[in-house]
Amino acid sequence: MIKKITVAAASAMLVATIFAASPRPVYAATKVDCDAVMNEVNTGKHAKEVAKDLSISTSSVYKCKRLAKAAAKAGTKSLAAGSKATGAAPMAPAAASPAAPAAAASPAAKK
Repeated sequence: MIKKITVAAASAMLVATIFAASPRPVYAATKVDCDAVMNEVNTGKHAKEVAKDLSISTSSVYKCKRLAKAAAKAGTKSLAAGSKATGAAPMAPAAASPAAPAAAASPAAKK
């Protein structure tokens, strides 16, 4: 009886040791520096090269590219909305200036 309890206890300790020493999924402790990633991408490097250079995953590279694209899109929308919000009128072309049509249409100016 004592042998069975000893074997069971040793087995339980072995299992606990194995689970305690097993590698757990590793999650990034720090955020990825997307500015550094985009600098590398803008130099013409591929995602795998950038990931290897910065010791990050390729999915992090793609995530940074997606975030940069969304930020650029939001930036252009906010610029367009800003000009509407301020009431700034778009600049008229030079040919449509008010003085040009009046001078050309005036018959008195030709006499």
